[in-house]
Amino acid sequence: MCFDHDSRPPIAPIAGGAGDTDALILTSADRNRFAAFRARASEPTGAGVVILPDVRGLHPYYEELALRFAEHGVDALAIDWFGRTAGAEPRGEAFEYMPHVVQTTWAGISADIRTAVEELGTPEDDRAAPGSIFVLGFCMGGRMAFLSSTLGLHLAGVIGFYGTIAGAWRNDAPAPIDLVDRIASPVLGLFGGADQVISPEAIAAFDSALSAAGMEHRLVTYDGAPHSFFDKKAAEFADASASAWSESIGFIRAHTA
Repeated sequence: MCFDHDSRPPIAPIAGGAGDTDALILTSADRNRFAAFRARASEPTGAGVVILPDVRGLHPYYEELALRFAEHGVDALAIDWFGRTAGAEPRGEAFEYMPHVVQTTWAGISADIRTAVEELGTPEDDRAAPGSIFVLGFCMGGRMAFLSSTLGLHLAGVIGFYGTIAGAWRNDAPAPIDLVDRIASPVLGLFGGADQVISPEAIAAFDSALSAAGMEHRLVTYDGAPHSFFDKKAAEFADASASAWSESIGFIRAHTA
């Protein structure tokens, strides 16, 4: 897994920056019902981000991350992976996620990402919808975030924290490097230099393929940082975490209409 159940984003809260929050159940086109968590900015900037979790699915790390984005003026919607096999009800630390991970499919994940983007992009009674929507993910979610740019969703950008970019995975989701010619939005990739899962060669190949395709992108590798370095508990990687958060917020601001 990427993060332990007690892991939290290494981002300081901003008092009063977030508005209200909702625990939601969304329904995809194939009638799958899945859990989501929404945080609204009290002072919206016009940006919104769909957050794709690691293999654990929706858990407190991602709910807190949604709040941190809202405090920076970015409406956020974090989603779960496992509505089709585990239902939409809350789950605790004892949840055995791996049997459900291997039952996910790219078709199902694509449908859920579409639903999340549509939900975030729909105006509410007293609130305009974000004009620029991003997809951001971690590990499993990082791979899916890169792939979301191939779905014709008119995204303002995609951000992947240590998302695998080459080779087969635990389901049938294709490798992002194999679909570079279909990536249709700017890409930010954030990686650890000591990651045992994602090699420097894979990152270099992804960089070259995106350049050859003429796609705007920025890939950053933090020397000595492992997979899942973006964690409040990982104090020794605080500098890398601070830089990665600055890169993410800067990327969103730069690409918000």
